[in-house]
Amino acid sequence: MQTLTEDEEQSTATNLRAQQVILWSTPVVALVLLALFVAFPGFFPPMSPNMTATEVAQFYADNTPLIRFSMVGFNLCGVMIVPFFVLIMGQMLRMRGQSHIFAFSYLTAIVAGVTLFALSNIFFAVAAFRPDRGAELVQVLNDLAWIIFIAPIGMLVAQFVLLALAVYFDEQPQPVFPKWVSPYSLLTALAMAPSAGAAVFRDGPLAWDGFVSFWLRNGALALFVAVMFFLVRSALRRQIQQEGIAS
Repeated sequence: MQTLTEDEEQSTATNLRAQQVILWSTPVVALVLLALFVAFPGFFPPMSPNMTATEVAQFYADNTPLIRFSMVGFNLCGVMIVPFFVLIMGQMLRMRGQSHIFAFSYLTAIVAGVTLFALSNIFFAVAAFRPDRGAELVQVLNDLAWIIFIAPIGMLVAQFVLLALAVYFDEQPQPVFPKWVSPYSLLTALAMAPSAGAAVFRDGPLAWDGFVSFWLRNGALALFVAVMFFLVRSALRRQIQQEGIAS
């Protein structure tokens, strides 16, 4: 077991407590985001790309309060999920036998992803800001919101691939994350990658309201967060034991 000075032990204990606070705040944040997701009337069922401009404008006119509420909520709370992914990055930095460039690139992918998510919220909100504007303008804003929300999948795919590589090259006798996380992360990337087609297709499973682009994409991401919550919790417990810090 690693021997630490009193100051080092206090600093490490404070750091680990902070990580545990972030970890246990994650289910609360997830529940808030789920409530906001359910509150947006355009997700259940997801709006069709084939709706006419008149139908889209009528949707925003009929649901203005709920759209505004959900999008303001997403803008306030969406970024709160980022610290959880930073916890994963922190565990990646503890891995041995692999370059820390994986972890720092992972952070870059997280920042890019949350930025695009925020942009999609803004376009939904702008469409609802003046629901009485021309129907075609509302349709354009709606298209922008949906395509930015669903189609730019590269940063998420990169995030999963980088984690998979880091886990694969972790050479410790007791790795930070189990080795099966590597293929699981790659499988999640494969499940989400086809949603890039939402920028092209207006019908079928790859359209933004389709099974692959909407339900599989979002479901795979939600499942990944749930699985990683328990894995990060276990990794933090082992870190406390390895570093000789009282929990």
